[in-house]
Amino acid sequence: MRILLFTGKGGVGKTTAAAATATLAAERGNKTLVVSTDTAHSLADALGVPPSSEPVEAAPGLHLQQVDTQRSLERHWGELRDYAGNLLAELGLDEVTAEEITVLPGAEEILALLELREQARTGRWDVIVVDCAPTAETLRLLALPEALDWHVNRLLPTGRRMLRALSPVIRHVAKVSVPEGEVVSAGERLHRGLLEVRALLTGDDASVRLVLTPEAVVVAEARRTLTSLSLYGYRVDAVIANRVFPAEGADEWRLGWVEAQTRQLATVHESFAPLPVLTVPYLPAEPVGTAALSGLAARMYEDRDPFARPGVEPPLRFTNDELALSLPLADRDDLDLARKGDDIIVTAGSYRRVIALPAALARREISSAALRDGRLRVRFEAGGAK
Repeated sequence: MRILLFTGKGGVGKTTAAAATATLAAERGNKTLVVSTDTAHSLADALGVPPSSEPVEAAPGLHLQQVDTQRSLERHWGELRDYAGNLLAELGLDEVTAEEITVLPGAEEILALLELREQARTGRWDVIVVDCAPTAETLRLLALPEALDWHVNRLLPTGRRMLRALSPVIRHVAKVSVPEGEVVSAGERLHRGLLEVRALLTGDDASVRLVLTPEAVVVAEARRTLTSLSLYGYRVDAVIANRVFPAEGADEWRLGWVEAQTRQLATVHESFAPLPVLTVPYLPAEPVGTAALSGLAARMYEDRDPFARPGVEPPLRFTNDELALSLPLADRDDLDLARKGDDIIVTAGSYRRVIALPAALARREISSAALRDGRLRVRFEAGGAK
């Protein structure tokens, strides 16, 4: 099963690129599902079909799903939400206000990922295409499973013991309920589910495609996004340059755009090499419906196979004496490396990742660290405990 994620700055056409790719997948005989983690759902609009909370056929072999947040909330963390609502009610909030507060920020995007996992488990699909939220939200979402895992592994065992010991005291002194075992178990299930999502999206059959328009601000953000996605362990296998003005027959106004875009496209090719840059012309009409999307996909991919396994190595690799992390386009001045116990903390710009070292490296001291050719290499002393 091939999984393709599309992201980019808001307004660059990532939804259209995702829908076009899904349309092409179905046309080539693949059982295809296209879903969205963007709260501003527009996939159904692009495909020209009504939205549906269950996979609905938009064209032969092509299915669309738009996550039903309310129902998914009940299924994935009903116990957590019920506990939070009851606690707020005990503190004096009315039922409606308590219910509004317990809808967690970012819940819809997280639930979309959990629904993606559920669909992948069915074995029903050959290709799953994910229309992600704009880049900042996507990066926070994709970083969540590993960050949550770090906290859970350190806090949950202690938290369970403390809850058992302090429950009577809290009930007596604070006059509020404490989470029961089933509530904590619901949190653990959520934790495991998100780890499974991460394993799915960082596996050998998954990759990200960055969508941009050839404008200076957009290109600058796409460069940072490539670094951040690699930091978190996600493979990028292509860049899609959308809405490129054709030079033929251009008037003076459009020639100015052509010249500006040509300069930016040169930067894109130079910055993202060796990744392929797929160019999509500015179309005379908005591509809505499967027929228009099919034509767009043909222009976008030409003779490439967009569903081949990604020919990109995993960004993070360990050897007997080294940690190697791909950080393309990383600025040395914005990079920071620290060690805390058995963890390595890597900061690139405003994004940070805590990497748990394997046992063989956790016992040893760092001997050197360097960023060369877009790859951070951290070497460890041969033998000896730290």
